[in-house]
Amino acid sequence: MMGLGSAIGAGLFLGTGTGIRTAGPAILLSYAIAGVLVVLVMRMLAEMAAALPSSGSFSTYAEEGIGRWAGFTLGWVYWFTLIMVLGVELTGASSIVHSWIPAVPQWTVALTLIAFFAAVNLVGVRNFGEFEFWFAALKVAVIVVFLVVGTALVFGLLPGTEPVGFTNLLGEGGFAPNGVGQVAAGLLVVVFAFGGIEIVTIAAAESDDPQRSIAAAARSVVWRIMLFYVGSVAIMVLVLPWNSPALLAGPFVAVLELANIPGLALMMEIVVVVALMSAFNANIYGTSRMAFSLAQRGDGPPSLTHVSRQDVPVTAVLVSVVFALVSVLLNWLLPDQLLGLLLNAVGSSLVVIWIVIAISQLRLRRRLEAEGLLTVRVWGFPYLSWLTLALLVGLVGLMLTDDAARAQVFATAVLVGIVVAIYVTRERVRARRGRLAPHR
Repeated sequence: MMGLGSAIGAGLFLGTGTGIRTAGPAILLSYAIAGVLVVLVMRMLAEMAAALPSSGSFSTYAEEGIGRWAGFTLGWVYWFTLIMVLGVELTGASSIVHSWIPAVPQWTVALTLIAFFAAVNLVGVRNFGEFEFWFAALKVAVIVVFLVVGTALVFGLLPGTEPVGFTNLLGEGGFAPNGVGQVAAGLLVVVFAFGGIEIVTIAAAESDDPQRSIAAAARSVVWRIMLFYVGSVAIMVLVLPWNSPALLAGPFVAVLELANIPGLALMMEIVVVVALMSAFNANIYGTSRMAFSLAQRGDGPPSLTHVSRQDVPVTAVLVSVVFALVSVLLNWLLPDQLLGLLLNAVGSSLVVIWIVIAISQLRLRRRLEAEGLLTVRVWGFPYLSWLTLALLVGLVGLMLTDDAARAQVFATAVLVGIVVAIYVTRERVRARRGRLAPHR
């Protein structure tokens, strides 16, 4: 449920409209491609996580399979990525709440939400997990209702509605009104939408039986998310024209307003806020655990390893909250531009993370098998693993053909380069200090 809670957030409830506007109904191809990739990548990650449970997850496996520099780089890039995600979720939720109570400034709403979820994350992981379980359960129930109502709208089964069939799917401009090339641009938004599912392996490391928990989660969560995402997007592009302004404002609410069911659209708005805050909650968890793991391995400030009596990494949580406060400032300065900017930037960062996960699995598989640690296995190894890596590299190539996507890929490359440079500089400083230290 934590994996669902993290992945079903801003990407689905808000980013979907941006993706549809970018690629038109052809966004379904973007979701299909990204869906296949996320299934394969999650299987690779689950194989390593079940064998070597760690709150550092893929950062730990990159260190084991590639080298310490890779673990350092991937861990901090992921941390930075989730911090950007926190800004997206906070922007979406606070803007909706602000529309309900315009007298309260948007930044005040964001600050209040941060304070509340900081408290939730500090009380203990068991209480946090219970809280997140019910949040995620509500989201799942509402998406099921959305799929049922949307299907009824497509076939005209609701009172006062006419069947729309496939008219909008092949409407103005056809299936790909902006060109097939825009499927690649849409992939950035879609990849972001699937981001967060990897928290499954971080959270399972803190469970009583990590191997069993990871195996069970890996089998179920990916297929459920595929159903919710692809099903929801299919309903949107069938019921509404791809260029409808209502899709950008809020695709779920826009569809449900057509059903003419009193109070349903408002209920959906409330659920969207709950969904965004659930994902925000889970991502504070993810950033704090990743920072804690990095510090434990000597790749972060030692203060980040401090834990409370409830075994909560207090300092790591508070650091994540402080950076979430920075996103409150961004809410005030860039309330309209922030969402689109961060959606793309996060999408390209996640592609890098997935590529390193694939390389790590290819390098670790033989060792884990020889040590008898494998309880979850990637299908068709090594062929499917190599195919996954090739598809991810091909995805980067597609992104380079689109102006907006290319700019984000280059920005992510700069981010990775900065993190690697920090690692190299730190290692040189440590080596110099080691040579200068007096011998005893």
